Amino acid sequence: MAAEPRRKIVAGNWKMNKTVTEALALVRELRGMVSMLRDKVEIVVAPPFVSLYPVAKAIEDSNLKLAGQNCHWEASGAFTGEVSAAMLKEAGCTYVILGHSERRQLFGETDETVNKRAQAALKAGLVPILCVGETLAEREAGRTLEVVERQVKGALAGFGAGEVASFVLAYEPVWAIGTGRTATTAQAQEVHAALRAQLARLYDGGTAGQVRIQYGGSVKPDNAAELLGQRDVDGALVGGASLKAGDFAAIVKAGA
Repeated sequence: MAAEPRRKIVAGNWKMNKTVTEALALVRELRGMVSMLRDKVEIVVAPPFVSLYPVAKAIEDSNLKLAGQNCHWEASGAFTGEVSAAMLKEAGCTYVILGHSERRQLFGETDETVNKRAQAALKAGLVPILCVGETLAEREAGRTLEVVERQVKGALAGFGAGEVASFVLAYEPVWAIGTGRTATTAQAQEVHAALRAQLARLYDGGTAGQVRIQYGGSVKPDNAAELLGQRDVDGALVGGASLKAGDFAAIVKAGA
């Protein structure tokens, strides 16, 4: 029996943008634009923490799902400024983005802490979106696959095949995030195929076939269809273009 086709997943990472008022205006506009795609593409928005609960209320009964942009690995405690996975879950989140390159570069995230956060997310009933990606220097040195495979192996340490099958990976070449530069479709497909092959080695072919792998890095309406048309590209993790309802909706439609 043939495996079920992987359903595309397009997520908007708003980063540190939009007040609560602006966030609500954006999702209300977006809801109407993508309502007809309910069964075709999974759509996720990741506002800043302060907007999660209001946005969760605003997207009830819609085909939009909610993600946190990060979580701490402890369930509670003296961690000023941090948010736990259980807090995200209760606020209405289904997903949590972990290991984004900005978290790694600016806030000291490591493969080990990404793994601890993923363990906490799973325990709280959240699905991790695990980000991996190489810097420009690493790509120019021919180390792309070495770097991203190390990040995947570290992030998934200790997880079983049944757990990993539901996870989402996001390949985000650091040199393409917010720079206007985008990996070519061939570059994106090459890395996605390598990651899927790695999952087959770490677990099995069935698990590798179930894991969805998003591409992120200057995804826009004019390049989305080509990127999302690649065999192993199962969606997009969108940054700047997710802050405009029309642009984000166009990217979602490209995945339908």
